[in-house]
Amino acid sequence: MILSEFISYDVLRVIWWGLLGVLLIGFALTDGFDMGVGALLPFVAHTDVERRVTINTVGPVWEGNQVWFILGGGAIFAAWPPLYAVSFSGFYLAMFAVLAALILRPVAFKYRSKRDRAGWRSSWDWALFVSGAVPALIFGVAVGNVLQGVPFELTPDLFSLYEGSFISKFIGLLNPFALLCGVVSLAMLLTHGAAWLSLKAEGTVAQRARRIGAVTGLVTIVGYALAGVWLAFGVKGYAFVGDVVTDGPSNPLYTEVERTSSWLVAYAERPWIAIAPILGFLGMVMAVKGLRAGREVSTLLWSKLGIFGAISSVGLTMFPFILPSSISPRSSLSVWDSSSSHQTLFVMLVATVIFMPLVLAYTAWVYRVLWGKVTEAEVTGNSETVY
Repeated sequence: MILSEFISYDVLRVIWWGLLGVLLIGFALTDGFDMGVGALLPFVAHTDVERRVTINTVGPVWEGNQVWFILGGGAIFAAWPPLYAVSFSGFYLAMFAVLAALILRPVAFKYRSKRDRAGWRSSWDWALFVSGAVPALIFGVAVGNVLQGVPFELTPDLFSLYEGSFISKFIGLLNPFALLCGVVSLAMLLTHGAAWLSLKAEGTVAQRARRIGAVTGLVTIVGYALAGVWLAFGVKGYAFVGDVVTDGPSNPLYTEVERTSSWLVAYAERPWIAIAPILGFLGMVMAVKGLRAGREVSTLLWSKLGIFGAISSVGLTMFPFILPSSISPRSSLSVWDSSSSHQTLFVMLVATVIFMPLVLAYTAWVYRVLWGKVTEAEVTGNSETVY
């Protein structure tokens, strides 16, 4: 008997849908505060020493945090090939902008302090700002477009066709609802970055971060609420017509999909998923209170909970759909019809069970070793070994 038969195909598909969510949330929880710190840099640090303190709060960990992004992309490629092909071709220019920003970040980290010139360092500081703010905004815009449906259609041989040129597709992503989601994403990661600076920095940098983070946290809460209302009354959802084969071949064209009045129909069918947006609001409210009160560790943990709840609410609301189509609902990709083969998912799961605990253990060890605040004295006294 093949070992993969011990876990049914539909169960493996759900497991990998969950693991994809874990990887994306892991990226937001770790690299999210890196991006938030970068986007906050011009506002929380006014002198060169303050900027160096800010940069060095994430200096030792940003490379490791970015691995979560690579793992997420790899998981999409290996576990959900149609999703990888359709989404990366549809969001081509947006993905290019994200990758360009993420490539700019390590260059800025490495070159920023190579010359003791104000203009040189200021240019790289703004590069760090761009590399933090742009991905945070675009990721939210992408989520907003996925919730509305993406304008693609699958041919009988599963080749994806998109409406318009690369430029028009990119401009089409910048619609009002998607921009609202982008603002929520940016504000959320700014708050997360502020919570990290509150923990890792001291003095004026930490105080400014707390003030700014309290404001961006409120923007996150209000924006998240507005997005929820808009989603309830202004965005149509998706649903399968008739019974769905959950362990069949990965071909979306074998099923029929129709538009529904709202995505929030899911909450009537599965009321328990309401826990996700509740955690999103609770985490952000407590993070704002923690920033105002000057609390450190608990504020960062509440911020993480808010991000976890917000991202989880999107996945749970859309389940089982992953990438719906706005022009051809039948072409929509779901958990049941866009995965790799049964055996591929099983082999990948075995590898994940072995290596994921090692990754988590190593990450926890790194943060333990690097625990503590970054001080101005530490930065000025170790100019040759820190950023």
